[in-house]
Amino acid sequence: MFGVRVALKNAAAARVIAARSAPSALVARRFYSEQAEETYEQFTNRYVKFFENVDDQFELQRGLNNCFAYDLVPDVAICEAALRASRRINDYATGARVFEALKIKVDKKSQYEDYLKALKPVKDELGIQTKEELGL
Repeated sequence: MFGVRVALKNAAAARVIAARSAPSALVARRFYSEQAEETYEQFTNRYVKFFENVDDQFELQRGLNNCFAYDLVPDVAICEAALRASRRINDYATGARVFEALKIKVDKKSQYEDYLKALKPVKDELGIQTKEELGL
């Protein structure tokens, strides 16, 4: 058993040395930036469509995590689609957490207030309250 470990370590070390000494033209490289960049409108349309087709809690939460992970604040249309999806699958808590995520994501309190104003009709229609409105 001990001899096998030594042989594996030696083989791995030989591969590393061979890769370092190989000419740069022969080294395989991956270029991850070859994909075209997505515009804000395309991003918005992609996530609105995603949330319109969500049918379980895991997918909804996964989509929200992915959407909010980007270095931008999601559009009102995305938030509306996410809120509607949360009520459609009967997940009130996730709907309320959309507002918490927006509050954390925006730079200024006035931006959060603008989102609340824009989403007020949907909020009232679906009966979703913010954390502050719930008294938490």
